[in-house]
Amino acid sequence: MNRKTIARHLILFILTIGTTFLIGSGEGIRAACMYSGALMSILLFHEMGHFLMARKYRVPATLPFFIPMPLPPFGTMGAVIKMKGNIPHRRALLDIGAAGPLAGLAVSIPVIYFGARLSTVVELQQLGDNVISLGDSFLFSWITKYAVGDLPEGKDLVLHPLAYAGWVGLLVTAMNLIPVGQLDGGHIVYALFQRKSRYVSLVIYGMMVYVLLFHSAMWLVWVILLAVFRKHPPTLYESLPLDNRRKIIGVLTLAVFVVTFTPAPFKEVEGLIPYIMKLLGAGT
Repeated sequence: MNRKTIARHLILFILTIGTTFLIGSGEGIRAACMYSGALMSILLFHEMGHFLMARKYRVPATLPFFIPMPLPPFGTMGAVIKMKGNIPHRRALLDIGAAGPLAGLAVSIPVIYFGARLSTVVELQQLGDNVISLGDSFLFSWITKYAVGDLPEGKDLVLHPLAYAGWVGLLVTAMNLIPVGQLDGGHIVYALFQRKSRYVSLVIYGMMVYVLLFHSAMWLVWVILLAVFRKHPPTLYESLPLDNRRKIIGVLTLAVFVVTFTPAPFKEVEGLIPYIMKLLGAGT
C-alpha cells in the first residue's frame, strides 16, 4: 500500500472526525469530543474487525474508508472496507462477516451504559418541539434500563451525546447485520445455509419492505440497495463445512441483529403508507 493511498484513508478519517465533531458541538466542545470519539471508535473497531480477519485468511482488503457528512443526524455515512477476490471458504466468510459487528458491539455497549448515566431524566412536558424522538432497540432499552432504572410515568430520558453515539452504533450494527445479499448478515446467512440462504434473505427482504411501507420511510434507499445487491457470490471451496463453534457464533450474531434492529429509528419519519394516507387526507 503506497503513501498516496494511506494519505487518502487518513484524510477521510480526519474529515469524518471533523464532521462528527460538528454534529456533537451543539452541547459544547466536551460533548462534541465525546460524541465524535465514541462514534469513530465504534466505526473503527467494526471495520478493523473485518480488515484483520480478512488479513488472517489472506483475502486482499483495503483499510477503512470513512465517509464524512457535515449534516445531521450523524455527521457521517459510516465506513467501509473493500475486499478483492473471492472468499476461500464458508469458515472464512463467517469469521470475516461476524468480526466487524461483534467488535463494534463490544464498544457500543459500554458507550451506551456510561452515556445513559450522563443523560438527563426530564418531564415530558419540558420537551420542546425541536426534540427528536428516537426509537429504541431491545438492547438499547435493556442497557439504559440497567443504567438508570425504570423511568416514572410522564418522564423521559434526554440522551447525552455519548449515549447518542452508542445508539448510532447499534443502528449501524443492525443495518450491517440485515441477513440479505453482501451485507455482514448476508455473509453469515450464506455461511450457515449456502445456496438455501436466498430463501432466508427473501423473507427478510420482504420484512424490510413491510418496515419501509408501514414503519419508516428512512429505509427506502436501503431497500433499493438490497434489491440491487441481493445475490451472494459463492466461496471458492463450498464443500468445507462449518464447525459447531462457528455455527453457534453465526446464530448468536444473527440474534444480535434481532436485538439491535429498530423498525422506526426516528419516530417523526413515518412509513410510506401512513405518509401517503396523510397526504391524501390533507388533499380532500
